[in-house]
Amino acid sequence: MLTWLFDPLKDIKKTVAEINALEPEIQGFSSERLLEDSQSLKRLIREQEMALDEALPRAFALVRETAKRTLKQRHFDVQLMGGIALHQGKIVEMATGEGKTLSATAPVYLNALAGKGAHVVTVNEYLAKRDAVWMGQIYYALG
Repeated sequence: MLTWLFDPLKDIKKTVAEINALEPEIQGFSSERLLEDSQSLKRLIREQEMALDEALPRAFALVRETAKRTLKQRHFDVQLMGGIALHQGKIVEMATGEGKTLSATAPVYLNALAGKGAHVVTVNEYLAKRDAVWMGQIYYALG
């Protein structure tokens, strides 16, 4: 009855708007500049000058642009929303073909910036190997 008063995705949608606002700037970056920006984020996070949540919009925007360049795939807003929810520790359900693997790249990258690593679990060895090579292109390009 009161659902019209409360939008549980309001904050996530706001963050996606922040990511989208960064896209025109980041599209103009060279591959070297993407890597430099990534290294800068990593340094700020590891020196505790920036929290992960504060870095999230820029990190996700970097991953989106890098995925466009390396995989020829651009994260849709709903995939960014799924990535934000995963970063927040929530469970995300997506149907086959909706881009779960791509969605996970942004929160994996963001959380790896802290230097503590990140684990990705999948249902079988074939998918683990496939996705390590396929999505690994993004992580490699961002250092």
